[in-house]
Amino acid sequence: MPDIDVWFPRKLAVLREPHRYKILYGGRAGIKSWSIAQFLLSAGCERPLRIPCARETMQSIRDSVHQLLEDQIKRLGLQGHYEVQKAEIIGRNGTSFTFHGLRDQSVHNIKSLEGADILWVEEAQNVSKKSWRTVIPTIRKPGSEIWVSFNPELETDDTYQRFVVSPPPGAVVVKTSWRDNPALSDELRIEIEHLKATDPDEYEHVYEGMCRQAVTGAVYRNELLAADKEGRVCRVPYDASKPVDTFWDLGYFDNVAIWLAQSVGFEFRFIDFIQGSQQSLQYYLRELQSRPYVYGTDCLPWDGGTPSLQTGRSIRDQLIAAGRRVRVAPQLKREIGIQAARTIFGKCFFDAEKCADGIQALRHYRYEADDAHPDPSGNPGLRKEPLHDWASHAADAFRTAAVMILEPERKKEQEKRRPGTKLSPWS
Repeated sequence: MPDIDVWFPRKLAVLREPHRYKILYGGRAGIKSWSIAQFLLSAGCERPLRIPCARETMQSIRDSVHQLLEDQIKRLGLQGHYEVQKAEIIGRNGTSFTFHGLRDQSVHNIKSLEGADILWVEEAQNVSKKSWRTVIPTIRKPGSEIWVSFNPELETDDTYQRFVVSPPPGAVVVKTSWRDNPALSDELRIEIEHLKATDPDEYEHVYEGMCRQAVTGAVYRNELLAADKEGRVCRVPYDASKPVDTFWDLGYFDNVAIWLAQSVGFEFRFIDFIQGSQQSLQYYLRELQSRPYVYGTDCLPWDGGTPSLQTGRSIRDQLIAAGRRVRVAPQLKREIGIQAARTIFGKCFFDAEKCADGIQALRHYRYEADDAHPDPSGNPGLRKEPLHDWASHAADAFRTAAVMILEPERKKEQEKRRPGTKLSPWS
């Protein structure tokens, strides 16, 4: 085995101990990822280990810890032991580091993790309830471990609730901060002290690892805070006397998201949520049919009626052929759809369990930062368009719901409109 110069902060000595779950969380510069990478590389020299490294989404290898591991291999002088390949890192003794996006995993790929010795989930704050439920029982080799590292975002996020608020048996949970980093540079220390003096709340979140009440630039911040305060994120039972309508956001390589909702009186009850990636339409039909609901209408975004260049058939055509009732939303500007969502939000109830991943996405749906136009406090401003990321798919499906729910009202106003008459704010 090569001679390795590896050292860790004293509080991270738990990495050497056997625990089913090792949870490292806290603020930036807390050397969580750096320490884990060092330990796993050294452990992989001592004995052959299968170490899948995962995040919630991974569009390319650049989104993974591949570069971090490569840098640590060079720093530790382990180039003779590890071969760094384009999408994998292989040790001479059979140790392997592979890289995965949990939300993007097919059933076949998830099963490929069954023989893992250590699963490392990095940037785990965004991992969904569905992903955890899928991957945790997959890591079942005797003595296998799950390592989780993240900077907290919201207290309501599933990862924070699962591993910090109510950690499972066999878990060791360690919070780190910049104070635990003996290699902290003078430059970063000055930045930390400046942020603490000028923006204490931001400092608490960024460097002390405190949860935010809402993400910066959250599109539906006020609406979700009101829903929490009024108890509208709760248990929402299925009413068998009412049809269940579905509201979609479409994609293939991107995530598909579907909200399932019932209109009961003046309330809109979101009782379930489905999402997936790189799946066929048949997959989503099976998911819908596996639930004990009586369906009404499938509501698609405007492009659901556009024929595919490959098949000449639209998603609407395929759903109708499967015996389903379909409507397609009008093509409206995104900000109009967001205003529609804000209009109905006060009447919406969400099932806290079945809609957990959709709610998490709504909480993280945010306007994109604009560094070129800072706000009066000197912080980055916000662009008019929301950020397109993992959270936008569920938010777009919710926007489809809002537009379709309000569509009859919009049409009535269009019919009444005369020259100079103004439509409702969201039309």
